[in-house]
This record gives sequence, C-alpha cells and structure tokens, in this order.
Amino acid sequence: MRHNSPVTATPTQQPDPVLADPVLVDSGAVALARAAAQEEAGAEPVGDHVGVLAEDEASVTHLFPAEHAGYRGWNWAVTVAFAGPGTPVSVSEVVLLPGQDALVAPDWVPWRERVRAGDLGVGDLLPPREDDPRLAPGYVGSDDPAVEEVALEVGLGRVHVLSREGVLEAASRWQGGDFGPRSDMARGAPAKCGTCGFYLRVAGSLGAAFGVCANELTPADGHVVHVEYGCGAHSEVEVEHGSAVPVADVVYDDAVLDVEVNATPAADAAPEPGR
Repeated sequence: MRHNSPVTATPTQQPDPVLADPVLVDSGAVALARAAAQEEAGAEPVGDHVGVLAEDEASVTHLFPAEHAGYRGWNWAVTVAFAGPGTPVSVSEVVLLPGQDALVAPDWVPWRERVRAGDLGVGDLLPPREDDPRLAPGYVGSDDPAVEEVALEVGLGRVHVLSREGVLEAASRWQGGDFGPRSDMARGAPAKCGTCGFYLRVAGSLGAAFGVCANELTPADGHVVHVEYGCGAHSEVEVEHGSAVPVADVVYDDAVLDVEVNATPAADAAPEPGR
C-alpha cells in the first residue's frame, strides 16, 4: 500500500474533455478503478465512487472512500490511463490519499527543532548544526605567549565563538527569564542587582546588562541575572530592629495615685435634740 502526498478529494465531476478522454470516466473505467482499489484493500470494503480528478489528456484519478481501519476520511485514489483508440484503459497507480476531513499525522519536525532547554541529560550529546547562526568561526592560536594570552581573552584560538546573533538571543532569553527585570521577584525587590555587592558583572558586551549572583542564600545564586533584577537579599537592605509587636500609646498611667479623702463625723459628737 503506497501513500502519496496529501490532496483533497472533490465531489464527483466530469473532467474537461480537452484534458481527459471521455473513455476514462465512463462506467467501464470506474468499474476497473474500483476493482483495482478493492484488490489493494483486500478484505476491507471500498466505498462508492465519490470523485474524479483529471491528471492530463490521457489519465484521470478516481476516488473511492476507504473503510480501512485507522483511515477515516481517506480515499483510495486509482489513476487510470488511456493510450488511444484500439488500446484498453489501464491502471497506473493505486494509493491511499487523505480527504478533507481525514486524520493525518502532524507535520514532521526534525529532532533538532524539538529539543528544548532542560532536555539534555547525563551522557547525552547535542552537537550544534553546521550552519548554527549562534556561532561564528574563531581563529588559530599563535606560538607567541603574549599573543596567546590576548587571544584567549578575546576568544581567539577557539574553533567557534559566539556570533552577534547568538549574543542577542542569549540576552533576550535571560532578560525574559526568571532572573530578568520583569519577574515577580524583581518587581517586589527593594533594590536592583546593579547596586548589590553580590553582583559579579560578566565580561564582554553582555556586561552592560548581565552579571552572576554570588549570594548563596538567594534562588539566583550562580545564575546569570539582569542588572535590573533584584531580590530581598540585596547587600544594602536595612531593616528596623525594634519590637516586632506594635506598642500602643499610654492612655493611663498607674504610677501616679490620686488620693481623695472622705469626711466622716466625729465619734464623740453630741446627739441632736429629740434623738
């Protein structure tokens, strides 16, 4: 069973006589095409004729629904040809083609384009493409130690170095990542990494915007961070060391006693008359 490139089946129609001989679409040609489809399908049933496509003046393709398991919406496409008067109509090709509502496999994506960050495991090898735009050719080393030292600093002596496109892609990825200026941590930070003592600026053109965090107590430790990133462990963060429990203003001072003397009658006072 051969599968051609996908085409969409159209409703039954007669091909233009200029493009195809009428003998290619008569009942005999349709029966011949259906028999060829049934032979290819084996025990699977073949549906009724649903369409015809003119290939050229000497051939057409007849379409029949396939009842093959797993091929819902597909059609048997049988191409028949006619060499001219005195020759029989013959079958040129029998294939399965997807119709408009057919279930088809997704477009093939090369494995290099399917690999994502974090997919590389221990022992895995992931060589770059030969035309990887992120890399640019480097230069051979020199036997002069002084030149070697300078060459190592600027990236010479390596087979490839990071290209401008590679630098820009990395910068865009880091800026939009978890340690970029728009992350939740950065938006809630009291200050930015650019003013932090734990910020180690990277060398080269990326140093204007990126560095590495050296504070082991932060989630960014050892990661490339944007100069505008920040967290609560900034080296200059200060907090008040007063009581964590709010103290209300004093509303009553019990250290001062108000004494009020109550007057009482003398014990030896003379009784009033009539008592």
